[in-house]
Amino acid sequence: MSQPVVIVTGASKGLGLEVVKILLNKYSAKVVAVSRSVPQPLKDLAESSQGSVELVTGDVAESSTSERACAVALEKFGKLDGLILNAGTLDPLGPILKTDIKEWQTAFNVNFFSLVTMLQSTTPALRQSKGKIVFVSSGAATGDTQGWAAYNSTKAAMNSLCRTFAKEEPTIASFAVRPGVVDMQARLRELGPASMDAEEFKRFETMHKEGKLLPPDSPGHVIASFAVRGPIKLSGQFLNWNADELADFQKPTA
Repeated sequence: MSQPVVIVTGASKGLGLEVVKILLNKYSAKVVAVSRSVPQPLKDLAESSQGSVELVTGDVAESSTSERACAVALEKFGKLDGLILNAGTLDPLGPILKTDIKEWQTAFNVNFFSLVTMLQSTTPALRQSKGKIVFVSSGAATGDTQGWAAYNSTKAAMNSLCRTFAKEEPTIASFAVRPGVVDMQARLRELGPASMDAEEFKRFETMHKEGKLLPPDSPGHVIASFAVRGPIKLSGQFLNWNADELADFQKPTA
């Protein structure tokens, strides 16, 4: 198999950065890493990749960022095989009646409309490669956590977009993957006490204190693998990263 070329949004830290590493190490992929900033770990990774990582700095809410990412993939690597839509924001946290509509609009611009602009930019290239798209979703897509109304809504919209796009583009395999509760919840711990129901916040806080949050490379293996070799028969589905049917895509056990 030739080296796959994959765009990853939200690549600067956490799950996104881990996915880039897995694509490089497991699949010898070429990666276009999209992020608003370039922290040192991502910069170091790009510099050590021997030309396998191209950085695109920009806000995914701006359509020009999607256009540049696709152009870089085609100009630098000659094709596009996969797309991982990982960028997102948890804000605004708080009750529906107390959150500002402008913050809701920002959340939808980042978590949903950026997906649409990326699909519009990359679909011609993905048609040619019969490519794969991973929408990094959440249990929030079907959940009702108090204080998360904006986030819940954007992830539900994401899943709907994935289902519909899979019908419209049957040669492109599209998946919405739930990565579980990953150990990168600093923003939640900062804002949660003032924005969430106390019992619901306590559940997340307890998981953190007891070390029950997932390391990013666990769901990261599934996300990276689906962007390279996800099966078309699962296209359009909402999948849990640790489902039995995804065993072949999960991180190998020692």
